[in-house]
Amino acid sequence: MYSPETELSRLFDLMPASGRMYCKIVSAPEQRQVIAADPPVPWQSDRLVKINFDLWEELTQPQRDLIFLRTVSWLTGFRWFKFDWMRGAFLAGILVAGVELSQGDAIGTVAAGGLAAIAATQIWRNSRSAELEIEADEAAVRTAQRRGYTEADAARHLLSGIEAVAQIENRFGLDFTELLRCQNLRAIAGLSAIPIPDNLKP
Repeated sequence: MYSPETELSRLFDLMPASGRMYCKIVSAPEQRQVIAADPPVPWQSDRLVKINFDLWEELTQPQRDLIFLRTVSWLTGFRWFKFDWMRGAFLAGILVAGVELSQGDAIGTVAAGGLAAIAATQIWRNSRSAELEIEADEAAVRTAQRRGYTEADAARHLLSGIEAVAQIENRFGLDFTELLRCQNLRAIAGLSAIPIPDNLKP
């Protein structure tokens, strides 16, 4: 029988080893979302998966499995220290701000801190890009195959889960990225012969 305690234990067992190392499941009865996770930041050791278990119960178990695995895949796939110009700017801003602060240069500290803030904002926006979202979906489907699902079934359950979550949260419809994700999952599941554009594929 479903209960938040047994479900939490079941989800922990469902997680891949990388998820167990970094992710922590927490109950969030006050949130309006079924499941939520924020982009991880370098100074946080735990990557929180926040679940409203009252809403979560409205999904079927296969939908819960795939939605959960997809959230964990997104969290563990996020790389703050993958070097690119944005992360370089963020780290440089933090280092320079520290030096300027130690030297008592208020203007330099503010300027370097501003650079770090701009870079961090861009990194956060990119963390919600369609490419990364689709990559997380496909990683969840692969993980589900190691949990007994076929590729087509895993894609179908994730597809129906995305649509069900939108209904449970009383949203009017799916956003653009969710529509792209659903089309990609339909193609994986064999429900559509139309793939997503190559530039959006991970």
